[in-house]
Amino acid sequence: MSVLRETRRRRISMTSLVDVIFLLLLFFMLTSTFTRFSEVELAAGGAPGATAEARPHFLQLGPERATLDGAPVALSDLGAALPPGDGPRPVLVALRGEVTAQRLTDLLVVLRSLPQVRATVLGPS
Repeated sequence: MSVLRETRRRRISMTSLVDVIFLLLLFFMLTSTFTRFSEVELAAGGAPGATAEARPHFLQLGPERATLDGAPVALSDLGAALPPGDGPRPVLVALRGEVTAQRLTDLLVVLRSLPQVRATVLGPS
């Protein structure tokens, strides 16, 4: 007697293919959100030169808020908060708390757009 084996073909599961496509889509979506960047000019501190006569402004940057000369200020209103001057206006920036690199970059981009402002970021104390 011969035993006939009935071979059953397994159905192809689309679940693993959908999972792989979903993971790839998720990966590309996450990496695209982190590609926003800015170029910020950095210079080493040197001799004060002409800025020694100008009164420096003190800006404290925290994770959630910023203060300019002790008064709270939004980054978007920083240009209006700085008094106008004829010459270079030095701004000393002190970081408070866990400030992210993106927040510091946002501040430096705003300061860079203001004419005659010379920003100096102070090191950790």
